[in-house]
Amino acid sequence: MQVNDGKKILGDKRRELIIQWLSNCAEPLTGGELAKRSNVSRQVIVQDISILKAKKHPIIATAQGYIYVQQTPSPKVNRIIACKHSPSETMEELFTLVDHGVTVQQVIVEHAIYGEITASLMLSTRLDVEAFCKKVEQTQSSLLSELTDGVHLHVIEGDHASQLDAAIEALNKKGFILSD
Repeated sequence: MQVNDGKKILGDKRRELIIQWLSNCAEPLTGGELAKRSNVSRQVIVQDISILKAKKHPIIATAQGYIYVQQTPSPKVNRIIACKHSPSETMEELFTLVDHGVTVQQVIVEHAIYGEITASLMLSTRLDVEAFCKKVEQTQSSLLSELTDGVHLHVIEGDHASQLDAAIEALNKKGFILSD
Protein backbone atom coordinates (compact mmCIF):
# COMPACT_ATOMS: atom_id res chain seq x y z
CA MET A 1 0.00 0.00 0.00
CA GLN A 2 2.24 2.79 -1.27
CA VAL A 3 0.84 6.27 -0.86
CA ASN A 4 1.07 9.37 -3.03
CA ASP A 5 1.76 7.58 -6.36
CA GLY A 6 5.38 6.78 -5.56
CA LYS A 7 6.19 10.29 -4.36
CA LYS A 8 8.06 10.77 -1.12
CA ILE A 9 5.80 11.78 1.76
CA LEU A 10 7.31 14.60 3.78
CA GLY A 11 7.98 14.82 7.54
CA ASP A 12 4.88 15.67 9.57
CA LYS A 13 2.46 14.11 7.08
CA ARG A 14 4.53 10.90 6.96
CA ARG A 15 4.62 10.68 10.77
CA GLU A 16 0.82 11.20 10.92
CA LEU A 17 0.44 8.33 8.46
CA ILE A 18 2.81 6.13 10.46
CA ILE A 19 0.64 6.65 13.56
CA GLN A 20 -2.48 5.91 11.51
CA TRP A 21 -1.03 2.76 9.94
CA LEU A 22 0.26 1.42 13.25
CA SER A 23 -2.98 2.28 15.09
CA ASN A 24 -5.12 0.53 12.51
CA CYS A 25 -3.01 -2.62 12.23
CA ALA A 26 -3.47 -5.56 14.59
CA GLU A 27 -0.05 -6.97 13.66
CA PRO A 28 3.37 -5.30 13.95
CA LEU A 29 4.56 -3.38 10.90
CA THR A 30 8.23 -3.55 9.95
CA GLY A 31 10.35 -0.52 9.22
CA GLY A 32 10.72 -1.86 5.68
CA GLU A 33 6.95 -1.97 5.18
CA LEU A 34 6.52 1.57 6.54
CA ALA A 35 9.38 2.76 4.30
CA LYS A 36 7.74 1.15 1.26
CA ARG A 37 4.39 2.76 2.04
CA SER A 38 6.05 6.18 2.47
CA ASN A 39 8.56 5.84 -0.38
CA VAL A 40 11.48 6.66 1.91
CA SER A 41 14.38 4.65 3.34
CA ARG A 42 14.07 2.43 6.40
CA GLN A 43 16.53 4.75 8.17
CA VAL A 44 14.09 7.67 7.70
CA ILE A 45 11.39 5.52 9.33
CA VAL A 46 13.71 4.71 12.27
CA GLN A 47 14.23 8.46 12.75
CA ASP A 48 10.49 9.13 12.46
CA ILE A 49 9.77 6.48 15.10
CA SER A 50 12.33 8.12 17.42
CA ILE A 51 10.66 11.51 16.92
CA LEU A 52 7.22 10.04 17.60
CA LYS A 53 8.45 8.26 20.74
CA ALA A 54 10.03 11.51 21.96
CA LYS A 55 6.60 13.12 21.51
CA LYS A 56 5.18 10.43 23.83
CA HIS A 57 3.46 8.29 21.21
CA PRO A 58 3.17 4.76 22.66
CA ILE A 59 5.15 2.95 19.97
CA ILE A 60 7.29 -0.04 20.80
CA ALA A 61 9.77 -1.83 18.58
CA THR A 62 9.62 -5.60 18.64
CA ALA A 63 11.47 -8.29 16.71
CA GLN A 64 8.40 -8.49 14.45
CA GLY A 65 8.10 -4.74 13.82
CA TYR A 66 6.55 -1.64 15.35
CA ILE A 67 3.39 -1.65 17.44
CA TYR A 68 1.25 1.29 18.52
CA VAL A 69 0.12 0.41 22.03
CA GLN A 70 -3.57 1.15 22.36
CA GLN A 71 -4.34 2.95 25.60
CA THR A 72 -7.12 0.67 26.80
CA PRO A 73 -6.98 -0.80 30.28
CA SER A 74 -6.04 -4.46 30.16
CA PRO A 75 -7.77 -7.00 32.39
CA LYS A 76 -4.70 -9.19 31.99
CA VAL A 77 -2.16 -9.90 34.73
CA ASN A 78 1.59 -9.36 34.52
CA ARG A 79 4.49 -10.82 36.40
CA ILE A 80 8.26 -10.52 36.28
CA ILE A 81 10.17 -13.79 36.42
CA ALA A 82 13.89 -14.43 36.83
CA CYS A 83 15.35 -17.04 34.50
CA LYS A 84 18.70 -18.59 33.69
CA HIS A 85 19.63 -20.90 30.83
CA SER A 86 22.01 -21.27 27.91
CA PRO A 87 21.37 -19.60 24.55
CA SER A 88 20.59 -23.00 23.02
CA GLU A 89 17.66 -23.38 25.46
CA THR A 90 16.02 -20.06 24.53
CA MET A 91 13.49 -21.54 22.13
CA GLU A 92 12.45 -24.20 24.66
CA GLU A 93 11.98 -21.53 27.35
CA LEU A 94 9.88 -19.31 25.08
CA PHE A 95 7.83 -22.24 23.72
CA THR A 96 7.06 -23.28 27.29
CA LEU A 97 5.67 -19.83 28.06
CA VAL A 98 3.59 -19.35 24.90
CA ASP A 99 2.30 -22.94 25.08
CA HIS A 100 0.69 -21.91 28.38
CA GLY A 101 -1.07 -19.00 26.62
CA VAL A 102 1.36 -16.47 28.08
CA THR A 103 2.71 -13.46 26.19
CA VAL A 104 6.41 -12.76 26.72
CA GLN A 105 6.33 -8.98 26.69
CA GLN A 106 9.92 -8.08 27.53
CA VAL A 107 13.36 -9.37 28.36
CA ILE A 108 15.45 -7.44 30.87
CA VAL A 109 19.10 -7.82 31.90
CA GLU A 110 21.14 -5.95 34.48
CA HIS A 111 24.33 -4.78 32.76
CA ALA A 112 27.41 -3.82 34.79
CA ILE A 113 27.95 -0.58 32.83
CA TYR A 114 24.55 0.39 31.38
CA GLY A 115 22.31 -0.75 34.21
CA GLU A 116 18.96 -2.21 33.23
CA ILE A 117 18.58 -3.01 29.53
CA THR A 118 15.05 -3.81 28.38
CA ALA A 119 13.87 -5.10 25.02
CA SER A 120 10.30 -5.60 23.86
CA LEU A 121 9.56 -9.09 22.58
CA MET A 122 5.74 -9.41 22.43
CA LEU A 123 5.85 -13.15 21.71
CA SER A 124 2.49 -14.91 22.02
CA THR A 125 2.66 -17.91 19.70
CA ARG A 126 5.07 -20.59 18.56
CA LEU A 127 5.24 -18.80 15.20
CA ASP A 128 6.35 -15.61 16.98
CA VAL A 129 9.03 -17.56 18.87
CA GLU A 130 10.24 -19.31 15.73
CA ALA A 131 10.46 -16.00 13.84
CA PHE A 132 12.35 -14.39 16.72
CA CYS A 133 14.85 -17.24 17.02
CA LYS A 134 15.30 -17.39 13.24
CA LYS A 135 16.02 -13.65 13.13
CA VAL A 136 18.58 -13.99 15.94
CA GLU A 137 20.28 -16.77 13.97
CA GLN A 138 20.11 -15.05 10.57
CA THR A 139 21.53 -11.77 11.88
CA GLN A 140 24.08 -13.60 14.05
CA SER A 141 22.91 -11.42 16.93
CA SER A 142 23.59 -12.15 20.56
CA LEU A 143 20.79 -12.58 23.04
CA LEU A 144 20.72 -10.03 25.86
CA SER A 145 21.03 -12.89 28.32
CA GLU A 146 24.46 -13.68 26.87
CA LEU A 147 25.69 -10.46 28.52
CA THR A 148 24.81 -11.88 31.94
CA ASP A 149 25.76 -15.56 31.67
CA GLY A 150 22.16 -16.52 30.93
CA VAL A 151 20.52 -14.58 33.77
CA HIS A 152 17.56 -12.47 32.64
CA LEU A 153 14.09 -11.34 33.57
CA HIS A 154 10.92 -11.65 31.54
CA VAL A 155 7.78 -9.60 31.88
CA ILE A 156 5.02 -12.08 31.11
CA GLU A 157 1.30 -11.50 30.67
CA GLY A 158 -1.67 -13.82 30.91
CA ASP A 159 -5.41 -13.84 31.35
CA HIS A 160 -5.24 -14.84 35.02
CA ALA A 161 -2.72 -15.55 37.78
CA SER A 162 -3.19 -19.33 37.66
CA GLN A 163 -2.14 -19.31 33.99
CA LEU A 164 1.10 -17.51 34.92
CA ASP A 165 1.60 -19.88 37.86
CA ALA A 166 1.31 -22.92 35.54
CA ALA A 167 3.79 -21.45 33.05
CA ILE A 168 6.28 -20.63 35.82
CA GLU A 169 5.94 -24.11 37.30
CA ALA A 170 6.65 -25.65 33.88
CA LEU A 171 9.77 -23.47 33.55
CA ASN A 172 10.83 -24.43 37.05
CA LYS A 173 10.53 -28.16 36.23
CA LYS A 174 12.86 -27.56 33.28
CA GLY A 175 15.35 -25.76 35.51
CA PHE A 176 14.91 -22.35 33.87
CA ILE A 177 13.66 -20.40 36.90
CA LEU A 178 16.45 -18.73 38.84
CA SER A 179 16.32 -19.76 42.46
CA ASP A 180 18.15 -18.67 45.60
